[in-house]
Amino acid sequence: MLILAATPIGNLSDASKRLEQTLINASTVAAEDTRELKKLCRGLGIDLTAKLISLHDHNERDRIAELVALAQTEDLVLVSDAGMPTISDPGFLLVRACAEAGVEVQVVPGPSAVVSALAVSGLPTDRFSFEGFLPRKSGERVRVFESLVTEKRTMVFFEAPHRIKDSLEDASKVFGPKRLASVSRELTKKFEETRRGSLPELAVWADTGPKGEMVLVISGASDMELDYQSLGLEALALAASGIGLKQASAEVADKYAASKSVIYQHALQSKA
Repeated sequence: MLILAATPIGNLSDASKRLEQTLINASTVAAEDTRELKKLCRGLGIDLTAKLISLHDHNERDRIAELVALAQTEDLVLVSDAGMPTISDPGFLLVRACAEAGVEVQVVPGPSAVVSALAVSGLPTDRFSFEGFLPRKSGERVRVFESLVTEKRTMVFFEAPHRIKDSLEDASKVFGPKRLASVSRELTKKFEETRRGSLPELAVWADTGPKGEMVLVISGASDMELDYQSLGLEALALAASGIGLKQASAEVADKYAASKSVIYQHALQSKA
């Protein structure tokens, strides 16, 4: 079978007894980074005797056939550097291939940065979406946020510390200055911190240069928020008076403290 084994996201004390026993008994472990796995085992006092296979984003496709064949004859353990394999980490393709080949897939559950950040965010947790890592470039980030501007579920993103300020500013431009959010950093570690507030307030906090891996949680759109389809129609009506559609969209955006680009997109769609 294939065993997905979640590892600590920071604090080694979060390693379960089941994880330790799984690693002790393993004959073969596929790891995102074998050096990180060895470091984890040293920290847990585990004498790792398993054969180690490197499995990361760049070689997963090439190694699927080999690993599926292996999992058909013995238990294959899969770990990522931190957290649950396949969640913004390698493993999805292997899990799918094993399932298609009739190989049993089991899980050794453990810490999750996604759920941990969501739980402490102070934002609704009944429905949420995990959106993974944000794009590095501002234009691409803005397009991601624009695609989610009417999303009513709480949204969870991963972000690097040196880009968190820019991402918060981009989010504020798209979702508006009143949208609530939280940023959690160094989860489960000594300097764990969660900041909560509006997107602009968090952008000001990010000026301090916070360190560590970041999880950004943004509240979903409420029923009381802007109807962008109606705003797009308003921009079209304003443009009919003789000004350009982009200028009309900008004026409507200023009037309602809304996203100019999203209004413009809706105006174009209505015009088509």
